[in-house]
Amino acid sequence: MKSVIGVIGLGNMGGAIVRGLSGRDDVTLVGYDHNESRMRELAEGCGLEPAASAVEAVERADYVLVAVKPQHVKPLLKETAPALAQGGKCVLSIAAGIMTDKLRKYAGTSVPVVRIMPNTPAMVGAGVFAVCLEDENLTDGQKAFITDALGSLGQVHVLGERQFDAFTALAGSGPAYVFYFMEAVIEAGVTMGLTRTQATDMTKALFSGSCKLAEESDRHISVLREMVCSPAGTTIAATNHMDASAVRASIVEAVRKAYERSIELGK
Repeated sequence: MKSVIGVIGLGNMGGAIVRGLSGRDDVTLVGYDHNESRMRELAEGCGLEPAASAVEAVERADYVLVAVKPQHVKPLLKETAPALAQGGKCVLSIAAGIMTDKLRKYAGTSVPVVRIMPNTPAMVGAGVFAVCLEDENLTDGQKAFITDALGSLGQVHVLGERQFDAFTALAGSGPAYVFYFMEAVIEAGVTMGLTRTQATDMTKALFSGSCKLAEESDRHISVLREMVCSPAGTTIAATNHMDASAVRASIVEAVRKAYERSIELGK
């Protein structure tokens, strides 16, 4: 029997999740968004069944994915609480910074709640997800379904909620760190005389190839780095300069700053 997932909020991440789940034969997707063109686009491209309201989406769903902005979560869950109380439903929230105790309060204490933190590569099926399954009202079947479904969009890590701030700083914010470094490498290429198009294409291939090597190799990341650093060569000269400039320490400190900010936002 198919499970019905009701997605409320069909923006970048909500839409990405719909697209990622649309190929599954064990799921029916129902969605609602104030932007009707988004619903039409996903209905035509992914088989999404549009709902006339958030309440209707909840009434039809087994799993309710809340994919709206954090400031809209409370009024949404308050509005749909009677429908959530019908029984057999589960709330999934990807709203940043809203803890599970608040989600339970807004939705009603009898409804099991799952907090999820995605990152933007989920938009291309290569995301990293943190999932909190600590609600004692969750069944084993619900836990298994949620982790399996999210696995359609990338890598899934089941974490305690106390680890979510660390995940947010590392993997949630992480794509920006990668793009920041990519921008710097591109600028270096342009500085040395490559065209911006050449430098951009080379950098994209550099990062995708290096990540593929790291994924498929059984060698530690440090060993892979050492393989490129020939004695008295160009690469060791570059990495020595980065070490002298405390680049590694700056990265660690930057991630720690994101961690501290995540804690602040959650209060």
